[in-house]
Amino acid sequence: MLIYHGICQKDHLRFNSLFLKLETFEAHLKFYKKHFNIVSLDDFFQQRFSDERFNICITFDDGFANNYKYVLPLLERYEIPSAFFITSIRDAGYDILWNDFLTIGGKFGPNKISFKNEKFIKNRFGKYSSVINKKPLSKILRNSGFSAKAEMMQSFNSLFSFKNIVAEDFWLQMSPEQIKELSESKWVTIGSHGYYHNDLEKISLNEASEEMKSSKLYLEQLTGKDVKALAFPYGAYSGKVVEEAKKTGYTQLLATDFHFEDDKTDATLKERLTINPFISVINQMHANITGNYD
Repeated sequence: MLIYHGICQKDHLRFNSLFLKLETFEAHLKFYKKHFNIVSLDDFFQQRFSDERFNICITFDDGFANNYKYVLPLLERYEIPSAFFITSIRDAGYDILWNDFLTIGGKFGPNKISFKNEKFIKNRFGKYSSVINKKPLSKILRNSGFSAKAEMMQSFNSLFSFKNIVAEDFWLQMSPEQIKELSESKWVTIGSHGYYHNDLEKISLNEASEEMKSSKLYLEQLTGKDVKALAFPYGAYSGKVVEEAKKTGYTQLLATDFHFEDDKTDATLKERLTINPFISVINQMHANITGNYD
């Protein structure tokens, strides 16, 4: 099972090390179509596989509008199934995920900023770190609930005024209308990626449970379809989060790497391999088959 994120026309690594160029993504699809057996998310969980070809399932995380713009037409052209894991950040009134706001905004922001009475300075990688303990602001916020992330975006909105100069492909989230249209394709499965794109392992269990419920409800009301799949943001989860997800009605849970030994025998939980935008198509295909980048 493979994880893609954003797709753009050029400069794919300008802001996000997980983005892929459109031409490279199409080259992947052509290779898959010729040599692999591509299955839907349901088929993967039900283990409805080919005995003659290597079986893969394609998934997308984060809900970027570029997925609707570039990926959907290619899926329909090549008749390839894929699953999209989308946050409910649009329902919360935002058109960008907090981490993209901080990453892209930081590229254009001042060298020094202050947040919650703590000063942060931009390091050589363009990331803000605490002057006191060198801890990255992104890590501090990832360990926090959404209220702190919302406060950050509000505080820095005037400093990080990048939306008029940075192409929407790099940051814009799918609109409700785009999510609905995406869900209507016979090649698409819609799943949840949390409500706010919080790390569900770091926030309280009650908050995590509410996020999973609210996201499921939002996507189901929007698409008119049952949403039974959840991809944990950042691949992060705990045993209790998994239990809550199952109680909420999710029967297909997607991680990156398993955290616990028992996960290997849990039929509802699957690992995924993140696509590497730094390597060639052939090397990526080799990694897909071996399951690692060694």
